[in-house]
Amino acid sequence: MRFDVVDRITEVARKRGVSNAQVALAWILQQPGVTAPIIGASKMPHLEEAVAALELKLDDAELKALAEPYQPHRVLGHG
Repeated sequence: MRFDVVDRITEVARKRGVSNAQVALAWILQQPGVTAPIIGASKMPHLEEAVAALELKLDDAELKALAEPYQPHRVLGHG
């Protein structure tokens, strides 16, 4: 249960023929209110994957499949 979201990302990535990172970033970029995800690129391939994610548009079924196992967590360290 702990890795349900990762497993779902892997399913979508395999079907699309792209990396998990690209799917995860594409998913985040398609969420309302997210304008600048922090990607933490420390190597050029990380940055290249992040840029490639900009071109990946997930369809409604993929977005629903990724959101289904996601459980929001309380923001820590503020307030």
